[in-house]
Amino acid sequence: MVRIGMVNYINTAPIYEIWKEQVHRSDWQVTEAPPSTLNRMLAADELDLGFVSSYEYAVRPEKYRILADLSISATGPVGSVYLFSTVAPEQLDEKLILMTGQSDTSVCLLRIILEEFLALRPRYLTGEVFGPVSSDEKPAAVLAIGDEALRLKYDNTYPVQLDLAEVWNRETGLPFVFAVCAVREEFIARDASAVREIREMFIDCRTRGMKHLPEICEQVARRIPMDCEACSLYLRAMEYDLGPDKQEALERFFTLLIRRGEADKMALPLKIFV
Repeated sequence: MVRIGMVNYINTAPIYEIWKEQVHRSDWQVTEAPPSTLNRMLAADELDLGFVSSYEYAVRPEKYRILADLSISATGPVGSVYLFSTVAPEQLDEKLILMTGQSDTSVCLLRIILEEFLALRPRYLTGEVFGPVSSDEKPAAVLAIGDEALRLKYDNTYPVQLDLAEVWNRETGLPFVFAVCAVREEFIARDASAVREIREMFIDCRTRGMKHLPEICEQVARRIPMDCEACSLYLRAMEYDLGPDKQEALERFFTLLIRRGEADKMALPLKIFV
């Protein structure tokens, strides 16, 4: 049995909707969950491989390799990783920010943008974006990702909406890689051929999915809900490869994390499994 992790947001739909239609292998078991849950499961050997936060690889690089040519990333606006704020970002110094607990990568990216790029020192609280806040003080801003970010975006509750991938691209000139497909080293040692077979299937699903994007949008847009045109624009902004520019982006991100003491220096150079 191969245990595979898949992010349960609609941004994986161009790969995962095709996978669900085409792949019927009783020996391949898929777990759907938010990135932070998949991170924990992969680290605990409850998964063999799957899409996890880039941050998960950066903090435990000795455990994993990254599957070649697979990611969840964007060059410019990603459309689903936002800081929603009541004030301009420059006014968030010492203000309270509520951060989702669903993605370690997005939390790190937010802190880099605010602390490194804008030289701010906000206060942070981790919790549920749509749940009760464990603080008497109302947060001035909220970090939301995935489907929750899409709901807040179209709800128009917050006057300021900062797309974190867009800010990263503006500051660095690079894409941002939110998730990689990581595989445990011990599973590679045990069954490298299965890893290659699954990687090829992911890539084949990606190719088919991008060709059938209108049909996929019809399937998934109602989950938010959003109209199909908006869903199509969103999914077309997503990128699922791990070309040289994405690898450079990962290296830049990991370099910043290592400098901040938030990642293992062994995260560089990247270990890619082909």
